Amino acid sequence: MYKILANTLFLGKDVIYLPDCHSTNQMAMEMLKDKKVAEGSVVITDHQTKGKGQRGNTWESQEGKNLTFSIILMPRFLDAMDQFYLNMVVSISILEAIDDISAGLKVKWPNDIIHQYDGKIAGILIENIISQSKIESAVIGLGLNVNQRYFQTETATSLSNLSGFDFDKHAIFEKLIQKLEFHYLELKKGNRKSIKDQYLKNMYRYHEMGDFEDKEKFKGKILGVKEDGRLIIEKDTGSQNYYAFKEVKFL
Repeated sequence: MYKILANTLFLGKDVIYLPDCHSTNQMAMEMLKDKKVAEGSVVITDHQTKGKGQRGNTWESQEGKNLTFSIILMPRFLDAMDQFYLNMVVSISILEAIDDISAGLKVKWPNDIIHQYDGKIAGILIENIISQSKIESAVIGLGLNVNQRYFQTETATSLSNLSGFDFDKHAIFEKLIQKLEFHYLELKKGNRKSIKDQYLKNMYRYHEMGDFEDKEKFKGKILGVKEDGRLIIEKDTGSQNYYAFKEVKFL
């Protein structure tokens, strides 16, 4: 059972615990539409049967082993074209919550937290409701692999695998919510440069040569991200290219 958080201003003051559900994002969306939840509410489960990932993928999570939850925000101060700042806020919050557990963690554009040698440890799925060019509300889905040791895919890992220890999920949950509230309020204050600088500092392959694929395979280095979230890659030919989600692959 997850308790209401005492050390936050509004995030986690309403924690809706479901022993199992198909998707916390879908449940949160339904609650939003029915106007049954306030900003800062969290929907969390120990067993997500149809967790959603980016590009229509599913999120693998063993029952009771990991953190799978969704947070409801109402960032009406944010233009729709700037919605990637929410992604940056969530990414750096996850890193700060778990960086004392393992070194070598990076943000892999657009929405994964990875260990640069051992695979994916967390995924982010943000679904926004837009009204008059502003973000009316946002459901932020998080999956963080904590104590799961075995995965069907070789590209996934967990805090337990990286450290050799099991962890108190609730303690990690509390720390993550606190970090997220802090950075979200920084975004609300307009401190965008600081947020973007932290995101780029922790970005996988930032200013490093690597292999990618768009319509063809190529070598290039990431120069940053545009305000709208497009990835900036300089190819080894010298050309600068901008990629939206699904338009480029890391090889």
